[in-house]
Amino acid sequence: MGHRAERLANQVKDELGMIFLTRYSGSGLGMITITGVKMSADLRLAKVYFSVFERSERESVLAKLTADTPGIRHELAGKIRVRYMPELRFYIDDTADRVEKIENLLKEIHKNDNSASNELQ
Repeated sequence: MGHRAERLANQVKDELGMIFLTRYSGSGLGMITITGVKMSADLRLAKVYFSVFERSERESVLAKLTADTPGIRHELAGKIRVRYMPELRFYIDDTADRVEKIENLLKEIHKNDNSASNELQ
């Protein structure tokens, strides 16, 4: 990502965090955290990655954010000065799930290694 794209991604991330705080606090959606924003090379698309504390609520939060995208984009346009406000696309950040899966696999391998070494002795 170029310098301009990175700067805009950071602005979008910061402002969306504030928008979500005011727009969704007390809405029952849980705590939504913006984990990252990736801009396209032409700065016309922002892929917004988010996480929610309650895993069971992720799909409903994604549906709500997708439905609210035009309003969120309009609100964001009032806070960021750019020639063209990027299209927003929301994605569930599953990094924590992947980390947990890898940790579980490593624990299983370690457990199997210990079992094998105990059998050899």
